[in-house]
Amino acid sequence: MQHLDAPLPRPSATPPEQRDPAAGPPDAAPRPGPLGRLGVWSVRHFKAVLAGWLLVVIGLGAFAPQVTSALSGAGWQADGSESVKVRQVAEQHFAGNASSALQIVVSADRPVTEPAVRRVVAEASAIAAADPRVSTVIAPQPGATISPDGRTAVLLAGAAASPDDMVRAADDLKGPLNKLSRDGVTVHATGASVLWSDFNKANHDAMMKSEIMSWPVTLAILVLAFGSLVAAGLPLLLTMAGLAASAGSLVLISHLFPVSVWAMNFAMMFALALGIDYALFMVVRFRAARTGGSRDHTRAVAQTMDTAGKAVLLSGATVLVSLSAVMLVPSPAFRSMAGGIMLAVLFVLAATLTLLPAVLGRLGHRVDALALPWARSAESRSPRFAAWGERLWKHPLRYGALALAALIALAAPVVGLRTAMPSIAVLPEDASARAGYTAVQQAFGPGAPGTLQILTPAANAAEVSARLADAPGIAGTMPATPAADGSGWSMIQAVPTVDPSSPDLAHTVHALRADLPPDTLVGGAAVENLDLQHLLAEKTPLVIGVVMALGFLLLLVALRAPLIAALGTAASLLSTGAAFGVARLVFQDGHGAGLLGFTPQGFLDGWAPVFFFAMIFAIAMDYTVFLLASAKEHYERTGDPREAMVGALAHSGRVVFAAAGVMVAVFFTFALSGPLPPKEMGIVLGVAVLLDAALVRLVLLPVLLRLTGRAAWHTPAWLDRVLPRISFSHD
Repeated sequence: MQHLDAPLPRPSATPPEQRDPAAGPPDAAPRPGPLGRLGVWSVRHFKAVLAGWLLVVIGLGAFAPQVTSALSGAGWQADGSESVKVRQVAEQHFAGNASSALQIVVSADRPVTEPAVRRVVAEASAIAAADPRVSTVIAPQPGATISPDGRTAVLLAGAAASPDDMVRAADDLKGPLNKLSRDGVTVHATGASVLWSDFNKANHDAMMKSEIMSWPVTLAILVLAFGSLVAAGLPLLLTMAGLAASAGSLVLISHLFPVSVWAMNFAMMFALALGIDYALFMVVRFRAARTGGSRDHTRAVAQTMDTAGKAVLLSGATVLVSLSAVMLVPSPAFRSMAGGIMLAVLFVLAATLTLLPAVLGRLGHRVDALALPWARSAESRSPRFAAWGERLWKHPLRYGALALAALIALAAPVVGLRTAMPSIAVLPEDASARAGYTAVQQAFGPGAPGTLQILTPAANAAEVSARLADAPGIAGTMPATPAADGSGWSMIQAVPTVDPSSPDLAHTVHALRADLPPDTLVGGAAVENLDLQHLLAEKTPLVIGVVMALGFLLLLVALRAPLIAALGTAASLLSTGAAFGVARLVFQDGHGAGLLGFTPQGFLDGWAPVFFFAMIFAIAMDYTVFLLASAKEHYERTGDPREAMVGALAHSGRVVFAAAGVMVAVFFTFALSGPLPPKEMGIVLGVAVLLDAALVRLVLLPVLLRLTGRAAWHTPAWLDRVLPRISFSHD
């Protein structure tokens, strides 16, 4: 048996069983494959490709400025849940007195019955009633919506539109209503629709600020990674084309069904991240092809597309299938966010495989124009990463054990991770929804902002009211209100004893649903959050399983090697687990909260695990594809596991390192500004990318290639007959 550290013999030529029969004799010029022919066509039809993309960008980009106003702000709900049914029934049969209705809180330093305060109440009512999205305005009622001390009154502006349109109504009304505040009287709009309006604005402003902060760092890393100003501009070309096209497409799609405004924010991040990744991989390979003997620019493009292009296509497919699993969550916000990212990925991928090769073919050697003085543009094989590969080959257990131990230690806190939907504390203190929320709590009690809406057949109203009066966790109820349209429903509003974000509210709702008559429905804005949280917890294992299964199948089809496909997929779990372990320490336990400027909620936001997992896995598999595709290419050429591992690091290590550096810089800027959700996103994604690139792709995965040797690339005979033959080697 050969010693672990002993070098394996290096064949001088590709083994016959590894050579593509269609390539012809070893000395013949290789015939381009499908992607190579696409690259050649793009180069020879440069004007047509450029004109086509200009039409796409200009045509769809014309709609892009409407993206902020056209996209929706709501959709954070569990479709088909009991609480959503309550809202729909309330909208239809109770004059819009649903969870999406607007609440207008008027607080004064004197009784609200005084003439000056009554004038403010009347003005607020007139402003709300003038909006066509408001069905009716219910004046404050003594004993119900006028506080016991008589100094706070709540007007209810019923919902006459969809939840998304009610968020837009909140966008338009909260400013004019707030301007009514004067002479010891304050007016604030609050409620679920206003909360989402403020939440979306605060997060959008934070993301814009973070992106502005990240651009200088991004540009600096790009220039250092590419070595020339011209080459560094290519990722921006892909990003701008993908962003303009996807933004315009989202606006058009929003006319068919609601699209969350967050879809554009996440699409922007992924377009930038993948544009950089793909451009780096393609440009580095184009330089290698051009300086490695193929001075003909068209032939260099063909070689680039047949090697790096295949890896990019596989990477894009992996990202798409990872995000498609989020569609299993029946929530409009999640599905539209995943769809928005997938749309951006499709456009960036299309630009990478058509526009980029056309531009590279036209630039030729000018891709290195305006090079940095110390840059060596012709260097395709990094000596530093080659040396690192040799070190890992000699001492795999030492470095592999250290990386594995670090990842397991960071992932261990995941065991105690708790999740819940965001509380009102994620909004700035001066936000309208939070100010009104606080005023309602101070005047009516801690559970008043989370008032439950209980629908029951009119015949059961008396029984339900009696049970609610004795129910634990209920501070008080309002008299049953029958539907005015004769539908047979009655609504009873019950005030919980606890804040809407308290875990005890979930126990109260669960007990009510178990104890009340079967035809009774329990809902309200706070209950919609609880139902969404329950749905996410239920669907997370399914999403994780589907994402991993699809990722493994794609790697298996591309690499034709079940062992390394399984190991590459499993390794992605380590960086993901470590990122969520760090998230628990920071956001649940509060370590570093003072440095980052936030107050911990004691849990991680409930939407983070399922959505962030899909995003992290997509990015991790992006790097996995680049590294393993390069390793397979070297193995196809030499049949030598050592050259496969060392060569992959030498040719792809710098790309992974530079691309990860850009993404980490972008993500960590989100941790420095804005409310809590962007901070969570920045920390979780930034840590995941950092750990995945530094410990998994550049240490652990190469070590696994070293330890498995030729077995990593073995294809069982039965599988060989089933799988398509995909080669990453061009010559």
